[in-house]
Amino acid sequence: MPAEAAPAGPHWPGRAAIALVLTAVLSPPLALLWRAGGAGGFGAGDLEALRFTLWQAFLSAAISVTLAVPVARALARRRFRGRGAVIALLGAPFILPVLAAVIGLLAVLGRNGVLNQAIALAGLPRLSIYGPWGVVLAHVFLNLPLAVRMILTGWQAIPDDRFRLAASLGAPVGRILERPMLRAVVPGAFLVIFLVCLTSFTVALTLGGGPRASTLELAIYQALRFDFAPGRAAVLGLMQVALGAGFVLVAGRLAVAQAPGPDPGRIVPRWDGRGWGARAADAAVLGAVLLFLVLPLLAVVLRGIPGLTDLPAGTGAAAGRTLLVALAATAMAMALAMALALHGGRIAMIAGTLPMALSGMVLGAGLMLLLLPVAAPAQMALPVTAALNALAALPFALHLIAPELARIRRDYGRLADTLGVTGAARLRIVILPLLRRPLGLAAGLAAALSVGDLGVIALFATPDQATLPLLMVGLMGAYRIDAAAALALVLAGVAFGLFLIFDLWGRHGPDS
Repeated sequence: MPAEAAPAGPHWPGRAAIALVLTAVLSPPLALLWRAGGAGGFGAGDLEALRFTLWQAFLSAAISVTLAVPVARALARRRFRGRGAVIALLGAPFILPVLAAVIGLLAVLGRNGVLNQAIALAGLPRLSIYGPWGVVLAHVFLNLPLAVRMILTGWQAIPDDRFRLAASLGAPVGRILERPMLRAVVPGAFLVIFLVCLTSFTVALTLGGGPRASTLELAIYQALRFDFAPGRAAVLGLMQVALGAGFVLVAGRLAVAQAPGPDPGRIVPRWDGRGWGARAADAAVLGAVLLFLVLPLLAVVLRGIPGLTDLPAGTGAAAGRTLLVALAATAMAMALAMALALHGGRIAMIAGTLPMALSGMVLGAGLMLLLLPVAAPAQMALPVTAALNALAALPFALHLIAPELARIRRDYGRLADTLGVTGAARLRIVILPLLRRPLGLAAGLAAALSVGDLGVIALFATPDQATLPLLMVGLMGAYRIDAAAALALVLAGVAFGLFLIFDLWGRHGPDS
């Protein structure tokens, strides 16, 4: 995790952002505890939810990172036609709304999916994607590309001359160059994915399949939605925040690779791995991961297209609300990320990473209680959803912006001081134009993540406030899978469209 030794830049915006994030972490659980009159009970089911939450997050992160290492290595050292498209495809599942990814996985691995139909023709028992292993599989599908892109930056950060020197000396590249790099990069990538899976809600809700696959987030949802036990929800939420915050503090001491990296298209010059065996192994690894990623994405398209002419009522209004929430969340996330990045320092970086440890359910419910004197929960459902989506996107935006901002300060800071360009003028003339590419990428990522979010909106929104994800959940609950698939295609189109708009804006900066 990049961090400067001391804060640099305007102090008050960064301090305000740090205070705002910490308040968002602590106030909602405390509000729930206050409203409940104290802590609620903690039963055996909650202990099982805690156990499963840690188990699935650890296993999902471990599998994602383990599989990502050979894929990143193959991409780092191979030049082939379509390599750029492969790297671009690796970003798709992370941007793809979770519900759309679930529809794609069901189309391939569900009871009537392509794979199960082939298995049935062979006379073998059908596989089930529901339950604990279905949750892990979906998390690997969503996070394997992120792990690849993060680890790929580790290979690209190794200077070319080191590979050249190792080749001239006949030294083993894997032992002297790759293993030290992996020891530095892999733990950070593992922790990022672990934190993403720790607070996962949609995957467990749709694929969990019962108490054996219930996460803390689902237990909180049940306590608030069905059991009306805010005290128990607060205890579960505080436990989740404590777990996540502990891992965030650990991550603060590790070198967390940036995602997706400054130049994912760069090829690392290599003098090893030129034999046919190494080439065949790299081709097999890339082919397998592409098959794993492409089939569900293709299934979303093929299954969704026939239903586009018969979309459910309210799709247009839901799409408008989804866009409004996404744009508001993006604006808030970018403002917070810029304030923290300009402030700098380890405290700012830890505060910006802390939202990865948050329970969206507890935050949403607590914020609603705090806002009750102002408005009814239903009236605040969309604004609160936008605010929570901004917090969820903040860690990713910050870790894209902060390293590039540090480079700009290092390369142009003295020149700007010499010319007397300081304060707001430096931000406008020097920093923002040179920061345009990561700003565009971060904004696109924030917008795409917000489009697919299913969080507090599921708790408090009325039917006439439904966003696209909430409308999809209703269709899936009514077993209208074809209509849900069509809506999944619309949802994916909105997410990718926003991402491309912001990313293309960033690519037309002065350094493009």
